[in-house]
Amino acid sequence: MQVATIRSGLELRSLLPGDGSAYADLLRSSAEHLTRHGDYVDAVAAPADVHAAAFAELDPRHNFGIYENDLLVGSVELVPHDPPKFGLGYLLAHSACGRGIATLAVHAAAGHARSTHIATDLFAGVTHGNHKSVAVLQRVGFARIATFETYARYHLDLARLPALPGHP
Repeated sequence: MQVATIRSGLELRSLLPGDGSAYADLLRSSAEHLTRHGDYVDAVAAPADVHAAAFAELDPRHNFGIYENDLLVGSVELVPHDPPKFGLGYLLAHSACGRGIATLAVHAAAGHARSTHIATDLFAGVTHGNHKSVAVLQRVGFARIATFETYARYHLDLARLPALPGHP
């Protein structure tokens, strides 16, 4: 399954077992970036076959690679905790940061959740100190709703998914 973004050459594609090696390579190449706040330590350490097996078990309508010009640069996942309410997780390779890719991918995933899964709400958690991830969520329209010892929880009412500023 593919989900378009509003930027040419940037799309979400279902992560399938054959993507395990590329995903493991992406995580290893950005290990310092991804584990800076204590997140993704286990994922970075996992071999390709572990990722391939996970992709075989996951719903391809919920789990996507972020592809820029056919290169895997990140991932975004919709987690059906209490449909029509979903959790959201995402990561981006260090080399892909700072160009709006995460914002566009999260926005596309939110639109997909609303239109395909009839989702009403998205929730995301961000580890304290990960200010760039908070900025991504805020640009897409999420608001902080709770603060815990190690992270903050954000919410987006999908009925109010805004157009991205500066984009059609």
